[in-house]
Formats: sequence, structure tokens, C-alpha cells
Amino acid sequence: MEFAEVVRRRRMVRNYDPDRPVPPEVVDRLLEHAVRAPSAGFAQGWGFLVLEEPADRERFWAATTPEGGGRERWLAGMRRAPLIVVPHANRSAYLERYAEPDKGWADRATERWPVPYWHVDTGFAALLMLLTAVDEGLGACFFGIPAQRQAAYREAFGVPEEYQPVGALTIGYRAPDHRSPSLRRGRRRMDEVVRRGRWDAAGG
Repeated sequence: MEFAEVVRRRRMVRNYDPDRPVPPEVVDRLLEHAVRAPSAGFAQGWGFLVLEEPADRERFWAATTPEGGGRERWLAGMRRAPLIVVPHANRSAYLERYAEPDKGWADRATERWPVPYWHVDTGFAALLMLLTAVDEGLGACFFGIPAQRQAAYREAFGVPEEYQPVGALTIGYRAPDHRSPSLRRGRRRMDEVVRRGRWDAAGG
């Protein structure tokens, strides 16, 4: 599939065929492409938890799903996904990398960082998995683990403290799905989001 077509087709899929597992070689390609993402200082401060076994996926949903909230239809479709991948960001990997002689930030101060690149880079890796899923004929959805469920998630899967989950991806073969109501907003026009030369139209 041409890259432009992959980008055009990418959307968040929220319902899956539970009887079609993701082939092992495709799971490997998803992860191999994820680790090709750029990272500041080539720190590669990410970690991926792969959940394929039914018991592991059930444990994930039990640990991360808040009570109530009116998300029953969303959850029913998402729970059918045969594969869950949780990308994690490791801030300490970046602080240690930039304390090395070629960078020289030996104080390891987080204030030096204009934005938390450990989260940015892990997001890049997640996007590469989303695009790879489309290229492989799969659907995928990136979603957040609620803040109040993070401790339960960590305990359920023994996640070390230095690894912060930035979200999770469900991946599988698409089943009939409903469009998100948010899509009614439409895409913003290019002239609303792009500025050339200067941000302020008056030019100072």
C-alpha cells in the first residue's frame, strides 16, 4: 500500500473480529517498526507490554476500566481486540543519556527539557504502530489509561516505577464499527492551522 493511502485510511477502530488473531510475524513487524521511531539523543527510552493471551487481556481491562461512565458500547468492541500493546516512556533513560559527555547535562535536571521528549518519542512509536496496522490490513485504536487506574494497571502487570504508560493500543482485524461522534466536527482547514513566515498575520 502506498504511504499516502496508509495515512488516508488511518482512523481509530473500536470493534474487532475476536476470532482472527494477529499473526505472530505481524506482531513482530508492529514492534520492529515502533522501535524505528526517532528519539532524542537516540535514548530509545521506551518499553512495550504486549498482551495476546485472553487471560492477560482480561486482566488489562479489569485493571484499567473505571466503573460506569456510559462506555459500554465502546468497551464491548474494544474488548474483542486480540492484541493490546501498551507503550511506556522511561524518563530516566533520557536524563541518563543527556548526562553523558557528548551532551553534558550532568545535573539531570528535568527543567532543561522544553517538553518531555520521553513522552513525545513514545508517541512517535505508537503512531508507527498505528500506521503499520493499516498497512497490514488491520485496525487499531490508541486510547488512554485513566489516571485513577494507573496504580491498578502497574500492580496487575508488575510495571516498574520508571516506566510510565502513555496509553494503549488495541489491534486486530476490523469488524463493523460506528463512527465516532467527534468526527462530525470535520477537519480544520489548512489555513486555520498553518502559518507561513510569521504566526501573526499583521507581521508585527
